[in-house]
Amino acid sequence: MIRSFLLAIPFSASVVSAEPIERIWLTHATEDTSRIVVNWETEKPSPSVVEFGPGPGLGEKSVLEGESTRHHVAIPLEHHDGRVHYRVGLGEEASAVHQFKNYPNDVLRVAVVGDWGFAQGKDLGAIQRDDVHLLLTAGDNVPSLREPGKEGTKAFSALIDAYPELFRSTPFLPILGNHDREIAPRGPMPPAEPVYDVEARAYREFFALPGDEWKWQFALSDFDLRFIALDLNHIQDHGTTWQTCHAWQVDAPQFRWYAKTIKASEESFVVTLMNEKQTTVAGATKGAWHEQFRKGSALVTGFGYFAERSVIDGGLPYFNTCLKGDGDLYKDPNSQFHAREDNYLLLTLRAGAPTMTVALKKLDGTILDSIQIAKRAVRKD
Repeated sequence: MIRSFLLAIPFSASVVSAEPIERIWLTHATEDTSRIVVNWETEKPSPSVVEFGPGPGLGEKSVLEGESTRHHVAIPLEHHDGRVHYRVGLGEEASAVHQFKNYPNDVLRVAVVGDWGFAQGKDLGAIQRDDVHLLLTAGDNVPSLREPGKEGTKAFSALIDAYPELFRSTPFLPILGNHDREIAPRGPMPPAEPVYDVEARAYREFFALPGDEWKWQFALSDFDLRFIALDLNHIQDHGTTWQTCHAWQVDAPQFRWYAKTIKASEESFVVTLMNEKQTTVAGATKGAWHEQFRKGSALVTGFGYFAERSVIDGGLPYFNTCLKGDGDLYKDPNSQFHAREDNYLLLTLRAGAPTMTVALKKLDGTILDSIQIAKRAVRKD
């Protein structure tokens, strides 16, 4: 979460020497699509400075007060289409000039990946060739927070390092899985001390995300689209030292927040993201969550290690996506498509169109399955 504030002040490169830039990634820290956050890390504390502009000549500058080793600087997005060029740091120690796309006027493409933590080294060139405007996840972005040399936030640093061009050119909004907060070995029985950091402190410290960060919402109003991210994973372990996520019961704050959020959502397309199996959620809450899910357009999870499209009673499309798709295939009761293939989800929307295209794609770009989802009926009561 960003805790500094933006200062429109000049900064002299002659008096402060920035440390070398280690990694750069882009996020949104609020629902405001007119601002994007440029994030990077340095070995030692240094000023947080971003120069940016519509071309490689840059011309504008945003500066945060103080020095840091992890930098989160918001810059404005003033136009649609075109590109924003930027660099971080100061003087001789500044980064190269990089660029990312503004959100479009006509066709929007959003990719969703699952279980990145167990798909290290995968070629994600197809996602880059799809030229997506936004990258989301369905949880388990890293294998754990306890690998030697990759403890805590270093696990997320390693993720960024693995795909530097993708992250410095594509806004990234991840959601949580259990592995994103695993701080101790799980073992065959719940141990004396917690295995997972339920508050996801490393994840929240590293990423600059909207809302509470462990749950968030983000809307692209020009495309009548809203994403809602939940913290649902291994819910059966609640109340033990294996507990991974925030409370999920129908009297819990998370459930009340989701019900309120989806009721207030006026967009024609609302996509919910989680990291749990839908049948587990249905059984544990006697369908209470599903009553809310069905008010949206689609439900996406990264729970299983395969590709699947199913449908929840009432017609809600349900997708499972995983970059490592070679796991056991336990089909959803209403499965309509499934495959043991490494895969990702691609959402494509045309401004003003009555449908959204959702495709499950192999990592070579081949379409495994594709459907059209119509606009939902938005209730005003």
